[in-house]
Amino acid sequence: MNDYWRRNLRYVGALLTIWAVVSYGAGILFADALDAVRIPGTGFPLGFWFAQQGSIYVFVVLIFVYVFLMNRLDREFDVDERDEEVAT
Repeated sequence: MNDYWRRNLRYVGALLTIWAVVSYGAGILFADALDAVRIPGTGFPLGFWFAQQGSIYVFVVLIFVYVFLMNRLDREFDVDERDEEVAT
């Protein structure tokens, strides 16, 4: 079970790192450079979009990625909840 938690923490660390880079990096650090690019059809600068909406969208996608990874990990370590029978 040690390997299970080690991989779980690795997943969480990697996904939080991606989220931090996108939200802080693209929304704050690289916003000026990204503002040179405009989103087609809207005219909004890309840095502004990441600061306002992009990091939220990335966070929601990362939630779905985490669910996918954890379901796969649960099946690999035979702790999948779908296989349990409900005792009455």
